Amino acid sequence: MTMWLEKHKPLLFDDLVTSPSVIAALRQLSLQSNPPHLLLSGPTGCGKTAAYQLVCRQVLGPSWRATTHVLQARDLAKTAGAMSKFEAFLRPEGSGSDDTLAGRTSLDAFDHNISSSADDSPPPAGEESSSGDAGNFIPVSRIIVIEDADYLGHARQSYLRRMMEESSRSARFIFTTHTPSRMIEAMRSRTQHIRMPTLTRLMIEQRLEFILEREGQAATLGIVGDVAHVANGNLRKAVFMLQLLAQRNLLNDRRNVQTLMSNSSLREVQLVLEEALRGRVHDWKWERQGEKSSRVLKGAMGALDQLMTTHDLDARGVLDRMHQFLTAGRSHYGDELLASLLNALSTCDTALQRSAQQRIQLEELFHQIAEIGAASNARQS
Repeated sequence: MTMWLEKHKPLLFDDLVTSPSVIAALRQLSLQSNPPHLLLSGPTGCGKTAAYQLVCRQVLGPSWRATTHVLQARDLAKTAGAMSKFEAFLRPEGSGSDDTLAGRTSLDAFDHNISSSADDSPPPAGEESSSGDAGNFIPVSRIIVIEDADYLGHARQSYLRRMMEESSRSARFIFTTHTPSRMIEAMRSRTQHIRMPTLTRLMIEQRLEFILEREGQAATLGIVGDVAHVANGNLRKAVFMLQLLAQRNLLNDRRNVQTLMSNSSLREVQLVLEEALRGRVHDWKWERQGEKSSRVLKGAMGALDQLMTTHDLDARGVLDRMHQFLTAGRSHYGDELLASLLNALSTCDTALQRSAQQRIQLEELFHQIAEIGAASNARQS
């Protein structure tokens, strides 16, 4: 099954679903003979991936896929030997080699017609960038993309800073991030920062209507608006939901959107919150596993482990889901209790930016929620 997100991805800068100022900035910098390193920041689903792919196509030419190298920094944070894997990506010949990915050149940088496996999509800016006549500037040979760069940590960011200074004359770096403040100042000062705004509901609705028209699909009145509302500014999520509903022939009833959402992770988020409010942060129980009984962690922390494993979430993702559950009108908490819970989430979010121990911060959050629940019960009694 072809994913609609890939099938209907933008081919021109003008096709991007974002603000006109962002489109103008991306077009202007990608047409420069000496384009800068780029930092794209914004919430999930605002178009950062689509934007950097268009920049790569414009700067590198039709063969951009062969000379664009992507690393997901979030994956490094979950594995042992992360620094070694990071170095292996940037130094393919080994850590002791002078050969770096950023230092490698490509003939395609001088002539975009050399590669036989060229992308036949049109240049995003409407014209191909010049090559080989950039004066004193070396043509850009490759682009190195670091996705979710706010998960790199200071050590790896410092490593990248030195590489950007020493061996990237013919390469450019593009960083995407949710929280640009997590990037060290030395990195931010070496990039051109473009902030991509949260998409409005109207922008998402218009894009979904365009996709439905291209697919020859008809949706009952209001269902596109419901999907856009549930997506909460995340275009990627909206397109995924719309395709799922279309593939299962569920575009004929608005109630199907509610059913789909009720089966999502928000129900598990509610379980985590309810367990913490009842004071069951840690609840060890004996369960039969095979031929022996084992102690299994239940309560809020046990439900958290299951939520993070099932949906591949990190601490920030958990907080985002909790905030969505509390503010999207799906909870029935009183105003005072709701305000206390939101304050606790805000405190935890701030603490996460200064801590590398995400689990400890979430555990502290659940203890705070347990105290909030106890205080609320005391007032009611």
